[in-house]
Amino acid sequence: MTRKLISSGSTFEKQIGYSRAVVAGDWIFVSGTTGFDYSTMSISDNLPQQTEQCLKNIESALREANSGLQDVVRVTYVLPNGGEFEQCWPVLRKYFGEVRPAAMMISAGLADPRMKIEIEVTALKRS
Repeated sequence: MTRKLISSGSTFEKQIGYSRAVVAGDWIFVSGTTGFDYSTMSISDNLPQQTEQCLKNIESALREANSGLQDVVRVTYVLPNGGEFEQCWPVLRKYFGEVRPAAMMISAGLADPRMKIEIEVTALKRS
């Protein structure tokens, strides 16, 4: 089985010791991804904007794996304040409305208090 590591260039990956995504055979596992804009290492304080940036970051990793958001089969959302999840729904519908992956939302603390959401996905490469 082939294995390919994908990096976003985020300083967190090197500091902590992980990859943005790992391609293992036909599967793509994208690490928990936050709303940081890695080109500026900045993050919005707005939850829907962070959600949008998370998905753009994930889409970039999937593209590098010759895949896309349309290939996502599983998604996990983590929010420090689960009561705010509904604010994300319009953005999530925009990206996953037709894809409709299996999903789960967890309310838990995140590594940085500026982070309002973290998203992890698993995708299956198309044959």
